[in-house]
Amino acid sequence: MTDIQAGTETADTVSRPPHVPAIELDGVVKEYVSHGEVVQAVKGVTLSIAEGEFFSLLGPSGCGKTTTMRMIAGFEDPSRGTVRLHGQDVTDVPPNKRDVNMVFQSYALFPHMNVWENVAFGLRRKKVADTEIKRRVGEILEIVDLTGREKRRPREMSGGQQQRVALARALVNNPRALLLDEPLGALDLKLRQAMQIELKRIQREVGITFVYVTHDQSEALTMSDRIAVMSDGQVEQLGSPREIYERPATAFVAGFIGTSNLLSGTVDHFQSGFAVLKLGDDDHVLAEGGSFRAGEPIAITVRPEKIRITTEEPTGDLSIVRGAVSEVVYLGLYTSYTVSLAHGAEVTVFQQNALDSASTAERGDAVWLSWLPHHSYAIGS
Repeated sequence: MTDIQAGTETADTVSRPPHVPAIELDGVVKEYVSHGEVVQAVKGVTLSIAEGEFFSLLGPSGCGKTTTMRMIAGFEDPSRGTVRLHGQDVTDVPPNKRDVNMVFQSYALFPHMNVWENVAFGLRRKKVADTEIKRRVGEILEIVDLTGREKRRPREMSGGQQQRVALARALVNNPRALLLDEPLGALDLKLRQAMQIELKRIQREVGITFVYVTHDQSEALTMSDRIAVMSDGQVEQLGSPREIYERPATAFVAGFIGTSNLLSGTVDHFQSGFAVLKLGDDDHVLAEGGSFRAGEPIAITVRPEKIRITTEEPTGDLSIVRGAVSEVVYLGLYTSYTVSLAHGAEVTVFQQNALDSASTAERGDAVWLSWLPHHSYAIGS
């Protein structure tokens, strides 16, 4: 096992008590003064990130995710709260004294240096022995699949290759954690998708804690062990990709992660442990989640791919609504249907385009939508 793969198991690492989080934020607040008013960019964020975890901070622009990462790195000082790295309070410790490295979207490579020189730069500044530099740079270039490209300069490389050089330069220093601020944002879609898989492979191979900032839901879902979804300076939900996608805690999370349908109404009654939401004379939705009472307003979320669209009324213990198809869009892997319900709501349905499937409905057709009760989830209004 190499130093990089072993995560630099120093005496300090080995003697550290078990289960100490790699990174902890405790009630972290960041305030700015703008035009004479105090603005809170981060509002009391508390979370912990496990050793060796791929953790993502996900949210729209301005939600506080980059500011949160910069406080972990030490580039921003919290107005209140505590930042701990491996159990040590580093709230007032400068960036160069924290055992973390950061990779930016711009890569910040030295254009006059080749790949080898870029990756070795930090080690040379630390006056590491030449034989050690040669070994460590060779190992990390192999991990990021750049062996044989050592003499190329950044301008001679693709965006994805430059991204790998930036990763190698950060990882070769054996940081205890690597912070990545939207590093794939400058790449085209196909390369970005390929690099998502590569980043996860690299993180798994080196075993270092990765903290990843992104506004791209697919990136976070693809790579992360856990995700903190942020909005307006706060963590709306923290959980695994599956938990956040299948069981969104709030309407914001449901709408931000992928595509979701939100249906609002009041609880009519309960059936076999499910809340029943009445939408019309022949419509009823069964949903799990929450402890609701009859007459209480709630919102239901259901993912488009969970819904079946038919021109005949379905039978069985299902959520069932009726409507008319207002739009049909063929998207290759699936067809997207927009269905307008009688009470005014619109529902999106994704139907996979299987080899033997034909179009289920056309624009203007009256249709039934149905789904299993546990595929809709009450999140409160």
